[in-house]
Amino acid sequence: MKRNSWHAALLAAVISLGVSSVSTAVVTFESVPLGGGNGIDGVWNGENGAGKLETEGATFTNSYTAAGSSYYWSGFAASNRVTLDPDGDWYDEHQYLSVPRGGANGSATYGIFYGWGSVSFDGAIDMVGKGSSITNNTYAMDSMLNGDFFAKKFGGASGDDADWLKLTITGSLGGVTGTSIEFYLADFRFSDNSQDYIITDWTFVDFSALGLVDKLDFALSSSDNDPTYGMNTPAYFAIDDIGAIPEPSSLAFVFAALGLLGSRRRQG
Repeated sequence: MKRNSWHAALLAAVISLGVSSVSTAVVTFESVPLGGGNGIDGVWNGENGAGKLETEGATFTNSYTAAGSSYYWSGFAASNRVTLDPDGDWYDEHQYLSVPRGGANGSATYGIFYGWGSVSFDGAIDMVGKGSSITNNTYAMDSMLNGDFFAKKFGGASGDDADWLKLTITGSLGGVTGTSIEFYLADFRFSDNSQDYIITDWTFVDFSALGLVDKLDFALSSSDNDPTYGMNTPAYFAIDDIGAIPEPSSLAFVFAALGLLGSRRRQG
């Protein structure tokens, strides 16, 4: 292909699929109106009954159910919490808190995922050279470090168990499912136990392989499962800055993406 013809072909594909525009917006969660969800300051969890979270040109799935004094939500929430209230409910204090205590790159607000969910964009996004910051939340990390009533301690008593927690992100465009990428939030499969890890920092995950998308589906899987009820490991993670380019310290992702584009052009 001639120079720039790859992007022309990409735009033609957008038009043929009926996608009206290509968005360059980054979803930072900073515009989410945080209230006191279930009495917890600095949280949006769907208690308002909206059934979805709309912000910055993106719509996140959310399901919220109240049951007496209890409640249940899944999909996406938003939080700006940075500390744990020792007088608060242990579960609520942990489920809305990222391990780094705050958003990516020093920002205030970030997303929390639980269970299953997706995000749809107002316009298609070309993810080449872009990605998102992802990390664990404190409830899931505590469970992996220590075990809980349902889940095992990762590594087991000996530390040799090959445990893992994996995030799979699948892109789609115009209702057509495309490529998936995987990111390990924890990995204890190494023969040398000193290499085992649980993600504790905001980590840039490259979305380049997803290409042009207007929707992302998120799914968690784990080595620790119940044959009847499924995954035992708490199905949480934190996410921020969706569709961002890497920070300067992660520019290798950009150069890799540019190399991919150059390869495609040479092969055309």
